[in-house]
Amino acid sequence: MNTKKWLAVGTCVSALGLFSACGDSGENGVTPVDPDPSSSSAIEPGSSAGDLQNSSSSTIVPTSSSDISNPASSSSNPEDVIANPDATYMGVSEIMYNAPDGSALEWIEVYIKSGPDVSDMQLSNLRLDGAVSFSFPSGKLAKGEYVIVTNDVDLFKKTYPTASCKVLGPWDKDSKTGSVAKLVNEGDVVDVKISGEGDVSAAFSNQPPWPSLANGKGRSLVYKGSGNEASPSSWGASAVENGNPCVGNDKIIDGVTVRLNEIKPYNLNAETDKDGWVELYNYGSAPVDVAGWELESKNKGKTWKVGGANTVVPANGFLLLPATADVFGDGLYLSDNGDEIYLFETSAGVRTGKESSLLLSAGKQSSGVVDVTGGATVQGTMATETPGEANSLLKAGPIFISEIHYHEDENNPNDLEFIEIVNKGTESVTLFESVNATSQGWKIEGVNKEFAATDILPAGGKMVLFNDSLSAKEALLRARYDIPEAVQVRFYAGKLSNRGETVAIKKPYAFTNKSDGTKQWYYELSDATLYSDRWTGLTDADGKGKSLNRKDFTTMGYESTAWQALTPTPGN
Repeated sequence: MNTKKWLAVGTCVSALGLFSACGDSGENGVTPVDPDPSSSSAIEPGSSAGDLQNSSSSTIVPTSSSDISNPASSSSNPEDVIANPDATYMGVSEIMYNAPDGSALEWIEVYIKSGPDVSDMQLSNLRLDGAVSFSFPSGKLAKGEYVIVTNDVDLFKKTYPTASCKVLGPWDKDSKTGSVAKLVNEGDVVDVKISGEGDVSAAFSNQPPWPSLANGKGRSLVYKGSGNEASPSSWGASAVENGNPCVGNDKIIDGVTVRLNEIKPYNLNAETDKDGWVELYNYGSAPVDVAGWELESKNKGKTWKVGGANTVVPANGFLLLPATADVFGDGLYLSDNGDEIYLFETSAGVRTGKESSLLLSAGKQSSGVVDVTGGATVQGTMATETPGEANSLLKAGPIFISEIHYHEDENNPNDLEFIEIVNKGTESVTLFESVNATSQGWKIEGVNKEFAATDILPAGGKMVLFNDSLSAKEALLRARYDIPEAVQVRFYAGKLSNRGETVAIKKPYAFTNKSDGTKQWYYELSDATLYSDRWTGLTDADGKGKSLNRKDFTTMGYESTAWQALTPTPGN
């Protein structure tokens, strides 16, 4: 999202539209101001040039090894094709969002993924947005150099005394708490923005299929070197304890070729066929014996060892394991309240660190993994159960994302980013839940939106959401887009990436109480997309005045075929 429209609100209002053109001294429409020198500190770079960040394989998507790779190298993944070789494209190479041993330290490692050096980070308007905010100070950023941005510079220096790259921070304070902002362990999106089209959105999460070892267990989250940074398939847990900041060629823990492909929960209310099942898929070229591997339920805090007469998953094939005592000891009875399920490889009875995982959605229908274009995988409730076979479409609804305007027309100051959602069901939906006498709103992941008890979407009804910097301008927004009074207008705190990111509508269904007194909430998806500015046939939505309009509501909106590029029509 280009921020100049936000900053213009209230200062460039015209009688004919929401905005008139304003003087533009930079991408944000204002002359850059030198930051307070006391707000940042830095460790001068040592020898930081060298190979770009590497990784090897994820625990859920087909990958092969831990060989070193160059993030800027060619790839069959369309997300890796650089649109303009003369422009600087930023990257996020490593994230520590939940440090081990209860440490409060958090950090993000950024670098130039492709293109020329940045002669001055401040003049180029280099900044972090999304999960945390930070404006980079004046100074050069060279290709091959890594920069750490952290919540606590002193703690970072103490934890990594030999780190030899620029270390900047702390990032901005949270407006709600007045303290330095924190990365939410549940997951969020880190946007690295730079003037022009070189920004990147990097996601992280502590839920499947993201690697569990990066969630407070001594590892950082490392970018594999290729693929969409918003996809979990592009990340892995660091092979080095506590991560490896400021150093390239980072390796990650190899993944297994066997993945949890589909799980049917135990149906407590059924008269017959009470047992569920676990389906494994081996995308490797050799059979794999999973005897003795461990299956773990995070919600139950229980682990089962895989046994039985047949424990070999054939190459490029499936193995269906019934949730019975002969396979899983005392019986694998997973409730339909939802869960996080992990499959751990073991050697001589000890976990190797390699894993596969699946987020079991609430409900009696099975949950599974579906491969989508670009080499990524997505998870959710299955529309149809397919034990022992390739998975079907993901179940979606009743609340869908119906329109996304992620990149406004740079030549039209009246053009604004927004998201439109719609209720395709036959009954009203209150976007607020009560779970065990505890209330929690639905969320839109990717733009930091949590709904309130008053947010009710009627059957067939639409809701349009804008950035919250426009919250005082609802009347002007309605007039600008001719939004009917019956259509609700709401606001979100985040920003949509101009490159692409995951946007998901999530319904809370369960929580656990953490040792620090907070709650870990679990969500099921109503709809989701991983949009991209590289989608074939949809590039007119990338800053050329068009928006992504949904045309297929039969499953989640992950594929480009579910969308078309049309003139924005929010609420209509």
